[in-house]
Amino acid sequence: MKTFDYVRARTVEEATAAFAAAPGARYLGGGTNLVDLMKLGVERPTALVDVSRLPLDTVDELPDGSLRVGATVRNSDLAAHPLVREGWPALSRALLSGASGQLRNAATTGGNLLQRTRCPYFQDLSKPCNKREPGSGCGAREGVHRDHAVLGHSPHCVATHPSDMAVALAALDARVELTGPAGDRVVAADVFHRLPGDRPELDTEIRPGELITAVVLPAATRGLPSAYRKVRDRASYAFALASAAVVLRVEGGVVARVGIALGGVAHRPWRARRAEEALTGAAPSRAAFEHALDLELSAAEPLRDNGYKVPLARSLTVDVLTRLAARSAG
Repeated sequence: MKTFDYVRARTVEEATAAFAAAPGARYLGGGTNLVDLMKLGVERPTALVDVSRLPLDTVDELPDGSLRVGATVRNSDLAAHPLVREGWPALSRALLSGASGQLRNAATTGGNLLQRTRCPYFQDLSKPCNKREPGSGCGAREGVHRDHAVLGHSPHCVATHPSDMAVALAALDARVELTGPAGDRVVAADVFHRLPGDRPELDTEIRPGELITAVVLPAATRGLPSAYRKVRDRASYAFALASAAVVLRVEGGVVARVGIALGGVAHRPWRARRAEEALTGAAPSRAAFEHALDLELSAAEPLRDNGYKVPLARSLTVDVLTRLAARSAG
């Protein structure tokens, strides 16, 4: 076993200072992903900075109608929160679609965003993986890649991001609040995670030493019809082959606002901007939804064995849009 130091932080400032003092440190929240990776030898931190007891465990309604969710709020508590269920139902459904009840009771909001890919090549030290060991190659490209990316991948990595919650946050125009050595800043949820490019080892836009302190759900999407749907190999405890989070407002017989994010198809939640642009101002019909998804998925580059994800993502998203349109019109 590789030894490591352990620090239980009492304040955000203490946490970031402890992290900065130990190169190779990792923040520890619920540990549902990090501890597993440590057991596999994928993660080998020099120190764990425990942030699970920081005062970041509340859900607060802000004066403008938005909702600030602390980074240590447990996934199960967030999914069950009445303001989330009523105002941003896609997020509640996405959380309930992820993992088992036991894991949701331990997993945190910040940790969920920072979980790493479940690509088997990443988790197996005997296999090449540019995400785990830059420059070693991507074993999945010519290997077993049925579950891997069809959008936004690169020659260096074809892994997908596993979070259900992050897909819903992207569609809902949520924001991620961070604090670090350079102070506080805010990053839009739909660009918080990165595409692999030539640096697949970098999962997010988070800077060294920064700590997620909260996620903010905006008032602009509060109360709008929204939904999350997920297709997986088995009914529970499985990651998405494809998923879709959609928020939709129809006014005067046309689409006034739409947000679409796809999961299970890219290195990050895939915000379907081309589809959104095509739908805004259009009459909400199945034909319009199909055309918009065709535009979006024209960028797909399936690998040898995962081409099924393109029609799967298309059909799934069109169905979610059609159901939401009927609800919005009613």
